[in-house]
Amino acid sequence: MDKENILNRYSKPEDKLLISRMLDKIKLSSEKNKIEYLDFLDLREQHLLQKIINVEKIENYIFSGVVENAERKILLFYPEKLKDLLEKNTILPIKCIRIELPKEMYGKYNHRNYLGGLIKLGIKREKIGDILVFEDGADIIILEEIEKFLLANLVTLTRFSKSKIQSIDLNNIREKKINKQELNIIVPSLRIDAVISDIIKTSRGKVEELLKEGKVFLNYEEVHKSTKQIKENDILVIRGKGKFEVGQIDGITRNGRIKLPVYKYI
Repeated sequence: MDKENILNRYSKPEDKLLISRMLDKIKLSSEKNKIEYLDFLDLREQHLLQKIINVEKIENYIFSGVVENAERKILLFYPEKLKDLLEKNTILPIKCIRIELPKEMYGKYNHRNYLGGLIKLGIKREKIGDILVFEDGADIIILEEIEKFLLANLVTLTRFSKSKIQSIDLNNIREKKINKQELNIIVPSLRIDAVISDIIKTSRGKVEELLKEGKVFLNYEEVHKSTKQIKENDILVIRGKGKFEVGQIDGITRNGRIKLPVYKYI
């Protein structure tokens, strides 16, 4: 691989840094014949690196967040001799901590409350995978390197002082049901600015600002052009507003507007 040539395809400093780190991990894994990995990546970062992996035909890698439909995953490179062990999740550098709330606290905390607690302890976001929230607590997927610290320190937070906190086997992580709220919108066209404007109930001018600020992602790729066309089954992520799945066109009104169901992840 020509590292410099690959990096020259990208302009954003943060993308260059991430790609450079990945290429270094690939080289180390190959030369040292050992596992190397990147910390938890969000969906956009995964998509970015996956494209490079595909183009460069890189082998012996996995994205893993342990649970099905995980949004945050590590990217791990491995020598061939460890392939079978990795497929069984036996040597992944990932752990899970379960917080069981006392009954009087059931239903009180959401994703932000759990994440906020971890950040308050000084944990970087990239060390944390998915946080699966339930009425009685949460299963928090983390890198192995912070497991002991969290077990010792989570209880020092007032919000969790009466909770039972323990590390659990990855096979015992509870499945989190994905909930979606249906939004039926009617738009003049499938331009991204028209669709987003109706989804979040704002003006096209405000949508243009979101696009310019790099806050809109279509199928996990950043979009800046307001004329970009939306298609059925596309995934829209609007930072600060949520994640949405575009449904199938449900007809055309008498004045030619498009009926479009959109599903918000909640």
